[in-house]
Amino acid sequence: MKRILLTCLIIVNCLAFSHAQYVEVKNPSKHPRKELISIPFQKFKEHFKVDTVFSIRDGNNQLIPYQLEKLGTDMPVNVLIQVELPAQATIKYKLDKDPGTRIEPKTFARYIPERFDDFAWENDVVAFRLYGKALEGRKDDGQGMDYWAKRTDKLIINKWYKVENYHQDNGEGMDYYTVGQTLGAGDVALLSNKGLKFTKHYRRYRILDNGPLRTTFKLEYDPEELDGQEVKLNKIISLDAGSNFNKIVLQVQNNKARTTAIAIGVAKRKEEQPKIAVGQKNQTMAYWEPEIANNGQTGIAVIIPKQKVNLDFGRPEQFLLSSKARNGQDFVYYNAAVWNRAGKITSAEAWNKAVEAEYEKIKKPLKWGLK
Repeated sequence: MKRILLTCLIIVNCLAFSHAQYVEVKNPSKHPRKELISIPFQKFKEHFKVDTVFSIRDGNNQLIPYQLEKLGTDMPVNVLIQVELPAQATIKYKLDKDPGTRIEPKTFARYIPERFDDFAWENDVVAFRLYGKALEGRKDDGQGMDYWAKRTDKLIINKWYKVENYHQDNGEGMDYYTVGQTLGAGDVALLSNKGLKFTKHYRRYRILDNGPLRTTFKLEYDPEELDGQEVKLNKIISLDAGSNFNKIVLQVQNNKARTTAIAIGVAKRKEEQPKIAVGQKNQTMAYWEPEIANNGQTGIAVIIPKQKVNLDFGRPEQFLLSSKARNGQDFVYYNAAVWNRAGKITSAEAWNKAVEAEYEKIKKPLKWGLK
């Protein structure tokens, strides 16, 4: 009798789901996907006849995490839904007009005035920082992006800065990555007639969204002189829950030329045969570092889709991927990091495959429709 009642309830739920309005998501790639889809809020609101209070459920009636993305405005711009699909699958997500439960934040960023104007950000798998004005000129100054190796899904930026012992692993991870006079874990510099030109550190910041599933912020830089030209650079960086990859949108303005030569770099360690893999048209690069001071191994990656990319691997201190940014056009690239002791990816081969899988995701985004 109980089995019959349970079967009836399942049938009723399935029928209710089939007649409800829903979001249909398709995965066109050959890899399983767990990521965020972005639906314009106004379109979502008009279709489902809701405002900002609702919940989203899957076919098993389980709540699905979502975020109202505001992009620095007062009103929602997009609905971000965290979806999970097998390769080449289609899944439907139902909307419920009742409020769901609070989502625990998985992403976070903040300005760090207590540590020389650092700007740090993280999610449940990685953490990064860029250096600020107060560090310029000091002996411990660095030029590029720093990576903090995490092996916890908890947010740790505030805790680590407070205890100031993040150069040792107390079970959550540590800061052992060395940036120095390089671009570190995938930062950007200008290319002049005289060679590579590091920019000064960022001068202004603005947090556009701060979780729970995506954090996005903007960093502004003062103008730089480049071969008699004045070049202005902004970065819009976003990091999603569960991802090792930042999305970085460069906005470059040149007062005399329509394009500006740039280089994205990755710090190179002292080794004779680096474990480095380069993909099609030089648009992906994955580097697996050697063991450093018994602290484990780091993987760093850069993806530059839809651009012509040239490689410069002849420098002793870093690998460079050069291209050109056009005035008024966003230059989009991705950078990533992983630590073998986090247990997610533990070899160069696995890291290379993960980077190529991410490249395919970028080329073949998930498709959604409102039904």
